[in-house]
Amino acid sequence: MRVPMTEYLMIDLNSERWLCRVCGHDFGDARDTYKKGTLIYDRNPEEIHPPILDPKRYQYTFSPDPKFCRIYEYYCPTCGTQIETEYVPPNYPPPLTCFGTLTTLKGVGKRSGKTPKPACIMDPVRTPKPICGLSLTKSKERA
Repeated sequence: MRVPMTEYLMIDLNSERWLCRVCGHDFGDARDTYKKGTLIYDRNPEEIHPPILDPKRYQYTFSPDPKFCRIYEYYCPTCGTQIETEYVPPNYPPPLTCFGTLTTLKGVGKRSGKTPKPACIMDPVRTPKPICGLSLTKSKERA
């Protein structure tokens, strides 16, 4: 049973593995963080948020200081899909996210007797058609 967790990430409850929703790449054990199986790009925040004010004239330029902030971008090593982005202090280890998710999903399924599903996750291959059954048609105007 594969349960979508984010736009580009899912958990296979049978094999207990994190998987890419685009190409099916295995990121590792679902009881651990999926980030260990990704490519991580440690970016300088000035590349993304260039200074608005002249740095020669002003101390604060509305751009994050690279001495205090880094941007981690997580990519699937097989298809290159960007999975997540985080703003962290320099030299900070990748934060744990979705910790304990597998146990929770399996517990919900056992208690309710139903397959656990997120409320509404977009299918990355056929966007913008959602896989939760909602339609994206415009509502009828009142006469």
